[in-house]
Amino acid sequence: MAFFEMTDRDGAVRPCYAEVKRWIDEVGIQGLEARLKEAETIFRRIGITFAVYGEGGDPERLIPFDLLPRIFSAAEWRLLDRGIRQRARALNAFLYDVYHRGEIIRAGIMPGDLVYRNRAFEPQMIGFDPPGGVYSHVVGIDIIRTGEAGFQVLEDNCRTPSGVSYMLENREIMQRMFPALFGATRVAPVDSYPNDLLATLKEVAPAKARGDPTVVVLTPGALNSAYYEHSFLADLMGVELVEPMDLYVDDDRVWMKTTQGPKLVDVIYRRIDDDYLDPLAFRPDSMLGVPGLFGAYRAGGVTLCSAPGAGIADDKAIYLFVPDMIRFYLSEQPVLENVPTWRCAIPGECAYVLEHLSELVAKEVHGSGGYGMLIGPQATRAEVEAYAERIRANPVDFIAQPTLALSTAPVLAGGVVPRHVDFRPYCLVGKQMRLAPGGLTRVALTEGSLVVNSSQGGGVKDTWVLDE
Repeated sequence: MAFFEMTDRDGAVRPCYAEVKRWIDEVGIQGLEARLKEAETIFRRIGITFAVYGEGGDPERLIPFDLLPRIFSAAEWRLLDRGIRQRARALNAFLYDVYHRGEIIRAGIMPGDLVYRNRAFEPQMIGFDPPGGVYSHVVGIDIIRTGEAGFQVLEDNCRTPSGVSYMLENREIMQRMFPALFGATRVAPVDSYPNDLLATLKEVAPAKARGDPTVVVLTPGALNSAYYEHSFLADLMGVELVEPMDLYVDDDRVWMKTTQGPKLVDVIYRRIDDDYLDPLAFRPDSMLGVPGLFGAYRAGGVTLCSAPGAGIADDKAIYLFVPDMIRFYLSEQPVLENVPTWRCAIPGECAYVLEHLSELVAKEVHGSGGYGMLIGPQATRAEVEAYAERIRANPVDFIAQPTLALSTAPVLAGGVVPRHVDFRPYCLVGKQMRLAPGGLTRVALTEGSLVVNSSQGGGVKDTWVLDE
């Protein structure tokens, strides 16, 4: 039985939800449903969408929004805050290590092949020191809850974790529509995130930067699924949103074309994958890259956030070793543990996975967005067998995890009903570490579903962290 976050094991409303429960009873289901329609109208008017391509029809979709907030108590957040910051420190220490001496491999804690033959490892980063020693500047940690005190990390996102725009927009809409509820509840604010992100980016400006560093957000363009977020963050930070055609490199510095002539760029918050950043250094057929950009980065003329090659830290096979990283680099015990995981690259573990595949959740090591995943208990026999054949063909490409009793949060669906949720906070890493008290709660709106990704039919809801 999944833990329902609104009530305790005896069915009594948990203290952190008491004010919201009074609000639900006062407004009533019909009143809430009317307000939900108002919220959806606001989302549509603002244009808060995401894109799904390749399925026919209009790819631009309204993000499904649930009106009932997901709530953490102050004590719960203190635990999560410590665990998230600890993990972000360890992941950045790991990235520095594997691009330098590889001490964790020399110590026999992690197999070298797992790192150096991984497609996310970037050999051109070997020996290079990024400004401040930071590789992953925005670390998104996906966290699940399995009980009143049970939090576990499902996966790490060290490249460009998306979804923070929904965290901010969800809060904006909730505050606009229900000011009295916020007035009666001590909810920690998250609206400092854009300023915190800008401060973080400026902190890692290259040594060649003079005065106030110039920051830009680099987007692949309007057809990208997260383009709304790219433009949203650029606007809130007060910086330029640029496409590759807006930039050029001269004398190992990056310049932005403007109506007033070229302008030096010091820091690029890039939302373009490594392979497409620079056709001179990576894929020569890339139409999204800026020729010479990686050379300018290596020469200290610009900072790329996050660093090329940071994706090795969020590979699902590397994920298994993060608790070991914490012990190795920080000499600490993990605050947040991993979900138990079997690595199909290990013959004995692969045999177990194949024997129990109908009971497990299997994932591609490099997969994302809910794609390439099998939820054994919800799959047909034919689907399980087809997936088993894929594992047998390339076992190193897969991991598996138990089908956990993910916690549920209250959702408005003809009444107040439980639906499975996960949580993605965003930890900013510069000269200092910043973590907004909240994050993105994703919710599986289909009854019984464990898939929360918006591309797979999931929705979002506001996440409240209560002040003391």
